[in-house]
Amino acid sequence: MSKLLDRFRYFKQKGDTFADGHGQVMYTNRDWEDSYRQRWQFDKIVRSTHGVNCTGSCSWKIYVKNGLVTWETQQTDYPRTRPDLPNHEPRGCPRGASYSWYLYSANRLKYPLVRKRLIELWREALSRHSDPVLAWESIMNDPQKCQSYKQVRGHGGFIRSNWKELNQLIAAANVWTIKTYGPDRVAGFSPIPAMSMVSYAAGTRYLSLLGGTCLSFYDWYCDLPPASPMTWGEQTDVPESADWYNSAYIIAWGSNVPQTRTPDAHFFTEVRYKGTKTIAITPDYSEVAKLCDQWLAPKQGTDSALAMAMGHVILKEFHLDNPSDYFLNYCRRYTDMPMLVLLDEHADGSYVPGRMMRASDLVDGLGEANNPEWKTVALNSTGELVAPNGSIGFRWGEKGKWNLEAVAAGVETELSLSLLGQHDDVAGVAFPYFGGNENPHFRSVRQEPVLVRKLPVKRLALADGSERMVVSVYDLVLANYGLDRGLDDCHSANNYNDVKAYTPAWGEQITGVPRRHIETIAREFAETAHKTHGRSMIILGAGVNHWYHMDMNYRGMINMLVFCGCVGQTGGGWAHYVGQEKLRPQTGWLPLAFALDWNRPPRQMNSTSFFYNHASQWRYEKLTAQELLSPLADPAKFSGHLIDFNVRAERMGWLPSAPQLNLNPLSVKASADKAGLSAADYTVQALKSGAIRFACEQPDSGHNHPRNLFVWRSNLLGSSGKGHEYMLKYLLGTDSGIQGEALGSSEGIKPEEVEWQSAAIEGKLDLLVTLDFRMSSTCLFSDIVLPTATWYEKDDMNTSDMHPFIHPLSAAVDPAWESKSDWEIYKGIASVFSEVCVGHLGQETDVVLHPLQHDSPAELAQPFDILDWRKGECELIPGKTAPNIVVVERDYPATYERFTSLGPLLDKLGNGGKGIAWNTQDEVDFLGKLNYTKHDGPAKGRPRIDTALDASEVILALAPETNGQVAVKAWQALGEMTGREHTHLAINKEDEKIRFRDIQAQPRKIISSPTWSGLESEHVSYNAGYTNVHELIPWRTLSGRQQLYQDHAWMRAFGESLVAYRPPIDTRSVSEMREIPPNGFPEKALNFLTPHQKWGIHSTYSENLLMLTLSRGGPIVWISEADARELGIEDNDWIEAFNANGALTARAVVSQRVPPGMTMMYHAQERIMNIPGSEVTAMRGGIHNSVTRVCPKPTHMIGGYAQLAYGFNYYGTVGSNRDEFIMIRKMKNINWLDDEGRDQVQEAKK
Repeated sequence: MSKLLDRFRYFKQKGDTFADGHGQVMYTNRDWEDSYRQRWQFDKIVRSTHGVNCTGSCSWKIYVKNGLVTWETQQTDYPRTRPDLPNHEPRGCPRGASYSWYLYSANRLKYPLVRKRLIELWREALSRHSDPVLAWESIMNDPQKCQSYKQVRGHGGFIRSNWKELNQLIAAANVWTIKTYGPDRVAGFSPIPAMSMVSYAAGTRYLSLLGGTCLSFYDWYCDLPPASPMTWGEQTDVPESADWYNSAYIIAWGSNVPQTRTPDAHFFTEVRYKGTKTIAITPDYSEVAKLCDQWLAPKQGTDSALAMAMGHVILKEFHLDNPSDYFLNYCRRYTDMPMLVLLDEHADGSYVPGRMMRASDLVDGLGEANNPEWKTVALNSTGELVAPNGSIGFRWGEKGKWNLEAVAAGVETELSLSLLGQHDDVAGVAFPYFGGNENPHFRSVRQEPVLVRKLPVKRLALADGSERMVVSVYDLVLANYGLDRGLDDCHSANNYNDVKAYTPAWGEQITGVPRRHIETIAREFAETAHKTHGRSMIILGAGVNHWYHMDMNYRGMINMLVFCGCVGQTGGGWAHYVGQEKLRPQTGWLPLAFALDWNRPPRQMNSTSFFYNHASQWRYEKLTAQELLSPLADPAKFSGHLIDFNVRAERMGWLPSAPQLNLNPLSVKASADKAGLSAADYTVQALKSGAIRFACEQPDSGHNHPRNLFVWRSNLLGSSGKGHEYMLKYLLGTDSGIQGEALGSSEGIKPEEVEWQSAAIEGKLDLLVTLDFRMSSTCLFSDIVLPTATWYEKDDMNTSDMHPFIHPLSAAVDPAWESKSDWEIYKGIASVFSEVCVGHLGQETDVVLHPLQHDSPAELAQPFDILDWRKGECELIPGKTAPNIVVVERDYPATYERFTSLGPLLDKLGNGGKGIAWNTQDEVDFLGKLNYTKHDGPAKGRPRIDTALDASEVILALAPETNGQVAVKAWQALGEMTGREHTHLAINKEDEKIRFRDIQAQPRKIISSPTWSGLESEHVSYNAGYTNVHELIPWRTLSGRQQLYQDHAWMRAFGESLVAYRPPIDTRSVSEMREIPPNGFPEKALNFLTPHQKWGIHSTYSENLLMLTLSRGGPIVWISEADARELGIEDNDWIEAFNANGALTARAVVSQRVPPGMTMMYHAQERIMNIPGSEVTAMRGGIHNSVTRVCPKPTHMIGGYAQLAYGFNYYGTVGSNRDEFIMIRKMKNINWLDDEGRDQVQEAKK
């Protein structure tokens, strides 16, 4: 029927009525409805997720129509929980729901891109040299050519190229760099493998086969809480979000749950219906404050003071006045509090806590012949000295006694917590106090810098003939918190109103939180834990961890939980949520990611030390170690610059090095052959003689810095790069906005261990290659940009600490335009590398320096004093007083064949993790049948890993979390160490094997594994420390228990053997910058914070049009109403923030939710979106990291000492940034640097 007739009949189409006239039957044409049906039609739905480091790991339906992704919605088919627990769905957030916009947006990278100046040089060189390696060499040997493309990084100038051309250029650069300088000059940075573990493994596998350097991320991001390794010997292990529902009291401390944990926030809301009380502790009025029963707003940076004041209340009321049997028994069994500590006599006649007593200190060694110097000692209830099971000395060299049974020397025993009542004497013991340090921006409470408190002690005769006084850790803790024990101690507090460290009254002075709130919440928290046996929880956010003294913040909160017996109990404990750190099938992934199936060990480096060194940030350091020392330490023993401590740590094997030596490690074997020595022995002799030196001692020599850098799955220069402007100047050699003076032009302390050069090298990187699906800030500064597949265009896997499932990323459509998956990109580079290297690199002997690793016998390196071989204090002994020196044989022409096959070391050495090892031959045989084997070549007969899907199956087959047979083997291996039976935890899953197609069909819950400390069970939700408490498996610490006392000599010297309040440091970024011309508007120094944002995940989505529409459409900085009035700033004004590190421009958000004295710029806002020029730098305004700089902490450099030992992303220097201050002012001229404006700025620069 024609539409024209329909129009004529419109008024005659009335039909019958129904429902008492409220409804009417119509006979009109409804073809118009087809447009809506067609809009929502689709051809298929594919399951995928988002690899964005959001921790959500949500399962999504990806809708495909006509070969294009049209939209996404949330999946709702998670496995059901038990009846008393809410289900996991709905999971998702607005950011994830907008991701499909990226696939076909203007910001999508479609083709391989290269900097025009570089490719012109390359093409010209190739026309003169048929060998690509020689062509690259000709460019590198011409300083003018190098400078010509380095100086324009970040200035645009990309042109389209092709995969063949760029793979050849990259391979030639890698070959030349390895041949000329060494493989450790080729580095790669990619974060958080759990978000797309195969994509991460693609790059690190390639680098590890070369001998290149894989850079860490967790410590660099400042997501790593050093307090966790210190206390538990664990990087981070936390409850899944479902366990919040089992809690009876929750403190959300610096964690903005609804904003940054959006998919999990429903558990937080749901538990409140059960009556659980929730407390928010944040300096600003945030989203989580609205969800809670009470909000506390301490001064930012004073969290440890608040935690210690609460700890004071808990100890006084529940340990001393009305002791909780549950708390005391828990502390006796699961903490180091019963252990004895030697007291050292101080110069003034007082005593200071020394190291923990060991079995070797006693005449008979308590009968312990194996590692007696690593077995801690306690007093039992009958007054006898014992070495209880579980300390780290039992872990290595013997079997069956590394457990937390109440046993010592085979006899049941109960340990004494306190010496009070069985003490021989009372001694004055000195504790450092830092709360009186003056800072114009933070409150202080003046007291003596050394607080002497009275403790009960015993006198003991030692093996060396001396008599020493000892004290228990428990008594030290009580004294440290300022509690009166009835020992006539005038320095301890009489009541909560005494303004003495660390009472509630003292806490009020420091934090601004009323003392009555401190008392009430501490009391409620502890009382709930007492009644429920530990179901009180603290949810922690990364913001608390981003301060320089983050470990003090966290240790204060951890102590509260330990005092109340919460760790390891369902519904209780420490819930630190930051990045998506939990790669659940970790042990299956490790061999793939670091090529452990072909070569061991890999080269790994902690990024904080790497960028502090090679971005020359240390050259601007104004903070000294002497400012950080305890008043009880001898400053003469801790002289030098902060980088000197890092160099000493590298030299002693505490931290890794990159590059490692001041020569090509491939050249060592030839020199060793001439000397008639092995490569390892020759290296030892040459280091002792000075013929070989550590590269870190000569960072500006021209040979000792990185040359090639790969960045993938990361926005290093737009999101995580603290000291952004230093990276631009020294790593890239391009324009920067640094406003401070280097040490050479100031009176700062020059280094002792590092050779000072008056001029640092600029433009250290010869080649920066970035893989991304979108044009990011890092891409803008790169030399080559390779387009990757999006999360809907590739096969991969994703896990999170927030739930127990493993999710797939699936190729719903083929990669658009010329993009490829990360696996295919690196496989292509490996293929060309194998061809290009012929004639330059063959089978080579590489010398690798390997730090003293945690979870290995090397963590038992130096038990007592710190001895430096360089200073002649000891011999250079690899693996004891210096790094392990390992010879690795590399076959460079076989790189591609090795990349695409599973190597023989898994057959020969097996697999494992965290100090546990098991045979894996069955799994290798299975993979050979599943993925087929190589028919010929260097990898003949080995299982194939041709595709990302093959790589996924390798991970799933090798990991105990996804293969029940491996899980049982892993629990058996642990049982041999503990002497206990653990296989019951996985035996019912022995026949379960999760495959990639299984997780595409539905999310699958993983299997319990001994490499994690919680259980995957239908009866309990995952909770960290659960197996330690309920299976009596020791924590991987010195005492084998939760370690509250850190007895390493450096920890004692820096005043951090016990928790203490340490105020934020003065970075001098404001006081020591160059003179900035005024612009007519007032200026003010404000504390600069960078919490996680609402409309993006890190920098991803920050330029997404849908998210920009919901936010203000560009960079913003939040400031308080009071500060805005003082500065004449109104909401939405353009403002500028600057300090010695650089400058940024943004719009002001003036809000009453922000307290005076601080400002917030949500992390992370791209420099590619709506940023005008800076009046300070005369360049386009920077990003949040333009005003930051790394400042490492010496205590994070400790290694080779039980839990204080290096591990990749486990322990090491951390990239904090919240102690920074900036000057803020309103902008006078808003210049977008286009056309005429750009010319004016360039003239101004001239």
